[in-house]
Amino acid sequence: MHFFAGTDTGKVRKENEDHIFASASPVGPLKNLFLVADGMGGYQGGEYASRYVTERLVQEIQNSRKTNPVSVLNDSIQQVNRGLREEARRNWQYAEMGTTLVAATVEAGTLYIANIGDSRLYVLEDGTTLRQITRDHSWVEEMVADGKLQRDSVTYWENKNIITRAVGIEDTVTADFFETELKPGEKILLCSDGLSNMVEDGEIQEILSRPEPVETLGTVLIEKGKENGGRDNISVILVEPESDEVSVC
Repeated sequence: MHFFAGTDTGKVRKENEDHIFASASPVGPLKNLFLVADGMGGYQGGEYASRYVTERLVQEIQNSRKTNPVSVLNDSIQQVNRGLREEARRNWQYAEMGTTLVAATVEAGTLYIANIGDSRLYVLEDGTTLRQITRDHSWVEEMVADGKLQRDSVTYWENKNIITRAVGIEDTVTADFFETELKPGEKILLCSDGLSNMVEDGEIQEILSRPEPVETLGTVLIEKGKENGGRDNISVILVEPESDEVSVC
């Protein structure tokens, strides 16, 4: 598979609290692995949390004795969450830290996804249609689901950064898991909210629909996020599976 992985501080923040990992080669029992984490809790805490979670998650997966991708991801996430909580207890500077996490792996034509927080995973279907697979764990999305708030209202945008679930905030964490069958020509996008808040889905869709290499398209997405304001750190992983890695049914 071909992939692009990049992260940028943006135009407003002085430090980058995002952390990413991307490997098209096996990581433990997984055939490949892609991670985006967006830290919170001030620069020290946020940067530490996102880096800790991505690095430790890779280690836990490498050591996993599970074989099912969902079990591998879930067990490893639980171990990492416990470890991050211990780090917070040992150091008062990290007491309020946490991080979002979106993780993905492809096996036998199926995309497996784990999500905590509001970092997102999209799939570009049929070369033209962008579909958000993950659901944001945020106050505004919960209000929208309950019919108490209109998406894209002023209140929505003013409160969009209030997330309701993150790694390291509680002693236990629940990840949402998704599975979707991949078709030829589809692209997978993992990103932090520094991209999704700055670039509308329609614009992301138009960029990903271009017949250009993923390395070019990923760079264009980051630059577009900065061009539109760059108010947060921007992380992008863009994956294009090979024909023998997708389902042909």
